[in-house]
Amino acid sequence: MADKVFVRLDQRAVIEVGGEDRRSFLQGLVSNDMTKVAPDRAVYSAFLTPQGKFLFDLFVVERGDVFLLETEAGRAEEFRKKLSMYKLRAKVTIALADNVAVFAVMGDGAADALGVAVAAGSAEEFAGGVAFVDPRLADIGLRALLSVDGGPRVLEANDFAPAGFAVWDEARIRLGLPDGSRDLAVDKSLLLENGFDELNGVDFQKGCYMGQELTARTKYRGLVRKRLMPVEINGPTPEAGTEIKLGEAEAGEMRSSCGSVGLAMIRLDQFRVSGGVGLTCGSATLAAVKPSWAVFPEGE
Repeated sequence: MADKVFVRLDQRAVIEVGGEDRRSFLQGLVSNDMTKVAPDRAVYSAFLTPQGKFLFDLFVVERGDVFLLETEAGRAEEFRKKLSMYKLRAKVTIALADNVAVFAVMGDGAADALGVAVAAGSAEEFAGGVAFVDPRLADIGLRALLSVDGGPRVLEANDFAPAGFAVWDEARIRLGLPDGSRDLAVDKSLLLENGFDELNGVDFQKGCYMGQELTARTKYRGLVRKRLMPVEINGPTPEAGTEIKLGEAEAGEMRSSCGSVGLAMIRLDQFRVSGGVGLTCGSATLAAVKPSWAVFPEGE
C-alpha cells in the first residue's frame, strides 16, 4: 500500500495490567513468553481454557510500569474478569483503559513516520501512547494505542489519512491473519489451526501456562488437520459458520469476510485433493489460497 493511512479498530480495546508481579502473573496464563515484552517489543499471544481451547487473543506491549493488553472490545470486560479470577495474592492491578483507542497504521514509510524499526514486534513510545509493528507479520503494518480524541489528530499531523475499516480488513484477510473471535471459535479453536505458531503467538520453550499441554501435543504429534486460510468468494458472501463442501464432502467452515474475500477453516485433506478450487459455500464458490507465511504438513 503506497498511501499512508490509519483505521480506528473499534472492535479492539486495551486492558492495563500493572503491579510488580505483572510479568510473572501473565507468564503463567498466556501462550507467549512475557519476558520478551518490553517498551521496544510487542508480542502476540492467546489466553486459553485449561483444555487448550481459544478464549482471547491479545497483543502485549510495555509502557512505563504497565503492560498494555490489546484485545477484543466486545469481550474486554469478560477478559478483565477472567484475569482477575487468577489474581489470588499476586501484586497486580487489572483495569480497562477507557481512554485508549486502537488504530491500524499502514502504508509505505509508516514505521519510519512513527519512529519504529521496520521489523515484526518492534515498538516505541509515540504521542503519549505506543506504536508497534504487528508482531505476527510486518506486511500488515502497525498498531498504535493512542488517546481516543488525540489519536486521529496526531496521526493526521504525521501525514496519515483516515480510511474505512474495510481497507484494513481486506488487507489482513488477504494475508490470512485472524481477528479474534471473528475467526477463532471461542472454547473450540486450536491455536495451531489458526497459524499461531508461524505468526509468533506461541513460545514452546517457556514454562507452563494454561492450556499448554494440548497446544504442545498438537505440535509435536502433528495433529493439525485443518487450517485457516484466505478464500476468494464468487457469489453471495456466506455468513460466518456456513459449511464449506467439496462435492458432497465436508471441506471446512466460513469465518470472517470483507467483500469478495474471506477467511475459512479448510480441511487439509480436501485442500490437497482440490488444490483449493471447486469449493462451495451456500450459493457461492470459493478458491482457497495457502498464506505465504504458513507451513503446512508435508504433502499439503
